[in-house]
Amino acid sequence: MGASFRTRYPLVLVHGLLGFVRLPGHSYWNGIDVALRRQGAQVHAVRLSGVHDNEALGNQLLERIAAVRAASGARRVNLLGHSQGGLSARYAAALRPDWVASVTTVATPNQGSEVADRLRDLLPPSGRRERLLARGFEGLARLMERLECAEPGLCLPLDGPASLLALTSEGMAGFNARYPQGLPERWGGEGAGAVDGVCYYSWSGVLQTRVDAVPDFDPGHALCRRLARCFAREAGQNDGLVGRFSSHLGKVIRSDYPFDHLDVINRCRERREGEARPLGVYLEHLARLAEAGL
Repeated sequence: MGASFRTRYPLVLVHGLLGFVRLPGHSYWNGIDVALRRQGAQVHAVRLSGVHDNEALGNQLLERIAAVRAASGARRVNLLGHSQGGLSARYAAALRPDWVASVTTVATPNQGSEVADRLRDLLPPSGRRERLLARGFEGLARLMERLECAEPGLCLPLDGPASLLALTSEGMAGFNARYPQGLPERWGGEGAGAVDGVCYYSWSGVLQTRVDAVPDFDPGHALCRRLARCFAREAGQNDGLVGRFSSHLGKVIRSDYPFDHLDVINRCRERREGEARPLGVYLEHLARLAEAGL
């Protein structure tokens, strides 16, 4: 599939938990947005709260979509969300399908994350340990806001406990009951490719054993490997934070790319010849959206 395509509607990139647009010397999307623009796409990377529940983030996203529509003159947008950003995108599309042409979730816990389940088991609600962890996450999110290059002075609402609950299997069961668009009817299957005029896509990765990896220490990958120990149902079939089959939504492009949870947003080094490249997956998807008239 060729990659030199311009989509009909702007592409809105939505970050995940503890996300941002650009910090000094570092972009959340690691050149993905730049590469897409080089292919002619109109790309908007938006900033939401670093930690909060899916509905709160989704309402913020609706405000960002309204701003993109007003600035571009476009009637609709294509939403692409990484991790929890995919849940924000699902919520926005469910509430305003007339504003959204497509939703693509990337490494998104559409059925919940076993890591969040494990943390919920270890941290009783309203307990001291939960409050300490919440303060830590909220403090980190606030620090990143202050360092944010694109929006100085930003001060978004934060809620660490709500964010944790939202990502658990229990929290996602409730969310999915309210917003089921694109969900598979059976575990590991595909969902409807289009609902209410919105096209749904997903992809994700699975941790690989890097026997021939570059010798440089990769702290992100090391963290993903440690967190992967939390998985039981999808042991060996996860990216360190999200299970392969939990990520399925709509048309599943592929759910076993050789990417961990951070590789999938292009934070990996070029490790092996012949291995799939994250940037190429995004460019192929841009072509896919364009060919679909989106």
